[in-house]
Amino acid sequence: MRKVLIVDDEPNIVLSLEFLMQQAGFEVVTAEDGETALARVSETRPDLMLLDISLPGIGGFDVLERLRADPDVARLPIIMLTAHGREVEREKGLALGADDYITKPFSTRELVERVKRLLGDAGREGEP
Repeated sequence: MRKVLIVDDEPNIVLSLEFLMQQAGFEVVTAEDGETALARVSETRPDLMLLDISLPGIGGFDVLERLRADPDVARLPIIMLTAHGREVEREKGLALGADDYITKPFSTRELVERVKRLLGDAGREGEP
């Protein structure tokens, strides 16, 4: 079963994303801040990360930069998931190495499709 790490400091968003990803057939790990996210990547080796930009402590852009600089996890697919919809932020996220950038509010169906596409599961039915 593919594992998705959800990194967001809003408990309601984490709960809804966790439910959504579990319904789509993924195992879910969560983190509420940047420090915990970096630890979870080392501990659990997720297959993909959903990463919010606005986090307490180490922010999402910094988490992204650190992961891209680490050869062991540099290829981890990362989707920036954020309320920051300005084009400059989108460009920064993609320039730092994000694989995708989705603004809140978002279509749950579209999010699941993008996760599956990044994991190479697009078009497959059933478990990822």
